[in-house]
Order: sequence, then structure tokens, then C-alpha cells
Amino acid sequence: MSDISIYLNPVSEIEFKENTLGSLIEKHDEFGFPEFRKPGIALVYVPEYRNSNKEISGSNELFRRKFYNLEEGDAWDFAIYDLGTVLPGERIDDSYFALSKIVEECVKKEVIPLIIGGSQDLIMAIYKGFEKLEQMINICSIDSKLDVGDPETELSSEAYVSHLLLQRPCYLFNYSVVGVQRPYANRREMELFNQLYFDVCRLGAFNDNFKIAEPHLRNSDLIHIDMEAIKGVESDPSVYGVPNGFKADQICKIMHYAGLSDKLSSIAILNVNPDQNGNASALIAEMIWYFMDGYSQRVGDFPVGSKSAYKKFYVHLDDFEDDLVFYRSNKSDRWWMEVKYPSGKEKLYNRHQLVPCNSEDYENALKNNIPDLWWQTLQKLTT
Repeated sequence: MSDISIYLNPVSEIEFKENTLGSLIEKHDEFGFPEFRKPGIALVYVPEYRNSNKEISGSNELFRRKFYNLEEGDAWDFAIYDLGTVLPGERIDDSYFALSKIVEECVKKEVIPLIIGGSQDLIMAIYKGFEKLEQMINICSIDSKLDVGDPETELSSEAYVSHLLLQRPCYLFNYSVVGVQRPYANRREMELFNQLYFDVCRLGAFNDNFKIAEPHLRNSDLIHIDMEAIKGVESDPSVYGVPNGFKADQICKIMHYAGLSDKLSSIAILNVNPDQNGNASALIAEMIWYFMDGYSQRVGDFPVGSKSAYKKFYVHLDDFEDDLVFYRSNKSDRWWMEVKYPSGKEKLYNRHQLVPCNSEDYENALKNNIPDLWWQTLQKLTT
């Protein structure tokens, strides 16, 4: 195991009530660094804001005290680690390097790094942690904007997707954004997403039907949540002033579904303002709790489980040579659809052959309608 402790400062002493989560957490403290003895979830705080578009600095670890004093969920049979805080390095690249090494080591040990803190450019560092695995990954952003930016400009909190796309080799297979608000979504960036067959789920559509977001969450290796996508009055209106956005219960529901996904191996809560009040810190603690509760209920679906644990459905469409193939899990009743990848590309695309979908996609296929997700995935596999 690589010594990632050199990048992390210990957790300060935290008071917690008897029989709360604080008594279960294996934390990095003055007595040493926790050993990854079994799979689980690891908290990592990164108060790095130098590439933020706002004047932000400092740290706020109140969320830890809030989280440590929450109650344990039912049947939580996994390890909870608190690895400490990555303090900003002398150069911002030092912070990126430290975070990428932490993510890499956690993922190799089947421990999900749950990153809390700095600006959204940290997504680049998290992505770098996956490069050693040499596998295509999907990213899902819970955000009101697309944050593509101009690749000619410096990496920043509101301009990082273009930098992800320029990585060579590029291991980004798909990028989806849930919660987009049209007043904040640049038209040029929307057009680029369409050209790349990336997915956009608008906030209004989400509010009408949560189910349309669930496949995007289930299809992702990395999910990150922009705290500024949450309605300001739901957290702290003094620092998060967005009038529209996700409600507190909605964002916790998203975290729960993210935890349920067997594919997900990293998650981040970013744009956490260190000046936030206790209510916002309590919300972050609850978001973490609901993610862990979802994680505790994983059942070993794709890509972990075998196809023998699925019921297979064939749908014939008019004027279409091949049948569409759908799978429904016998464990969870969740649905996937099969998209064929080119011969010889098994290593790159095997994890993307089955695309998460809803039962409505199957029902629409029966009506001779090919799901948009199927088309978009086919284009990415064959171009």
C-alpha cells in the first residue's frame, strides 16, 4: 500500500455522543493512520480554492462534528474511515497531485473516497486518480451549469470539462449533468454536449420525475455535487444565494441512489464555502449519511454481478435489423439495455455495454421507440 498519509493532516479531536457514528469511524489522528482492512468509505477534506472564480479561502470542519454525532444506519457492515485533511500545497498542482494519489490508492483497495471541500476544478485531480486503472469512466455532475469553459483558458471551478476532454489518453466515456438550469447554461456549451452525445437532465424535468435521473447516477464511476446547485434557503442563503435548485431532501435522495450504485467508486461534494453556517454543515453530514445508507444496501448488480442474475427481454422494432435487448435484475428489479461495442474493444468498453435505464424505456421500445440513451451510447461506442 502506498503511503498516502504523507498528504493528509490528522483529524482534530471531535466530541461525540456514545453509540453514534464517531464510535465506529477509524480516523487518522495523533496515534496513526487507519489501515484499509476491508472495503468501505473514506472521508477526505480538501479546502483548496485557488482556482475558484470567487474569493474563498480557509476551512470549516463543522460537518465532521455533525456527522460524527449521527446515528448508525441499519445493517451497516462496512468500514468508515476518516483520512483527514489535504491542506493546500505550495502550488495548486501539489494539491492536485496529493488528491489524485489518495483517490488512486482508495479505489485500488475498494474503498470509496468521499471528497468534501474545495472548488470544482478538483474534479481533474480525482479523474487523474483513475488514470492508472486504464479504464473508461463515466462522470455525473449535480450542477445548475455545464462548466465546460474554454480549453485555451486556465483550469478553474467553472471551466474544467474542456480540460478533461483534452487529456491524452482520454478515459472519459460519458459526462452527464443533472439539475441544469437553462438561465445558467451557456448555449455553446449545450451544443457541445449534444455533439458529444453527453447527457443533460434539467432541474424542471427532475422535479417532474426523479426516475429520469436515476440511470445517470447508476451509470457513473464518479459523481460530484456542486453545493451551489442546492437552493440557498435550504442550506445557507448568506453564501449559497441560488434562488432555485435542489431541495435538501432531494439532494439526500440523490446521495442515497448514488450509494446504491455498484458502479460508483468515487464521490465528491464540492464548492463547500468555509463561511457556511451550521445548517449547511448539518446538511453535508446528512448527505454523507444517506450516501452510506445507500452503499449499505448494494446488491451486487452490474458491473459486479453476473448476467445470469438477470431476466433477458428481446424487443423487435420495425425497420431495425437487430432486436433491442433489455435486462432486469432479479435482485433489485432495476433495468439495463444492451448496446454492442466494436470487436476488439472489450477492455475499453465492456463496462459500458449495459446501459442503465428505466422500465419506461422498455415500455417505449415495445411501442417502436428507440431510447435516446441507446442511440447516444451507440454513437460513443462506434465513433
